[in-house]
Amino acid sequence: MAKIILTVLGSGSRGNSLHLEHEGRAILVDAGLSAKQLETRMAEVGAEMVEILGIVLTHEHGDHSAGLKTFVKKRKCPIFASHGTKDALEPHVATADWRGFEAGSKLEIGCFTVETFPVPHDAAEPIGMRVSVGDTKIGLISDLGFVTRLVVERLKGCTALVLEANYDEAMLRAEEKRPWSVKQRISARHGHLSNGAAAKLVEEIAGPELKELFLGHISEDCNRPELARRALEEALARAGRKEVRVHETSAGKVGERIEIQA
Repeated sequence: MAKIILTVLGSGSRGNSLHLEHEGRAILVDAGLSAKQLETRMAEVGAEMVEILGIVLTHEHGDHSAGLKTFVKKRKCPIFASHGTKDALEPHVATADWRGFEAGSKLEIGCFTVETFPVPHDAAEPIGMRVSVGDTKIGLISDLGFVTRLVVERLKGCTALVLEANYDEAMLRAEEKRPWSVKQRISARHGHLSNGAAAKLVEEIAGPELKELFLGHISEDCNRPELARRALEEALARAGRKEVRVHETSAGKVGERIEIQA
């Protein structure tokens, strides 16, 4: 059976990147940490010598793309991005090997099949994706304001899911550092997912195939990991899937290497 080793190099407003490895070859999803941090964190988990086949971008925002320019100079790997994301970033990373595609396209990157789909977020052409090797499927949605029926359909049947649980609704309302306009942007239909919205999605799609759930992009000011975990574990319980393992992620440190296998 095909096995994918998943490592969250970082997830949060200070930077996002995911490392997916199969038999000594890997892809990165996003490069929102500095190139130095990406290399350091890969080394921390023993993945520094793994061949990077490419970087797949979810969208152009800095917390998903800040390390691109320097990282690809060293690694010489292509960047796969929707046409909107490519157009937004290519002028700043002009010498890179860009591979543009339409949101909804299927990509074959070495052993990895990457099925992309559009998501609602305030970016040029943002995407979610399902990454597969054989029967092992990993769903990833990083930034989106609400869950569309397309998102639900694409994430059903996944072995593992990396899902944004950005904010707790009560904490966002009470938070005093952000102006009301920013709070509206976060909670709008092209903003981010709340714990409650993420939980509702999980309750709908958590089938017998799902084994691992990673809580991503947790706000440092408007959420707490234990609140996100509680909401998602309660959703799994309602779906009859209490045995699914739930993992918290952080922008400040690398996560564990987790073996995912259907």
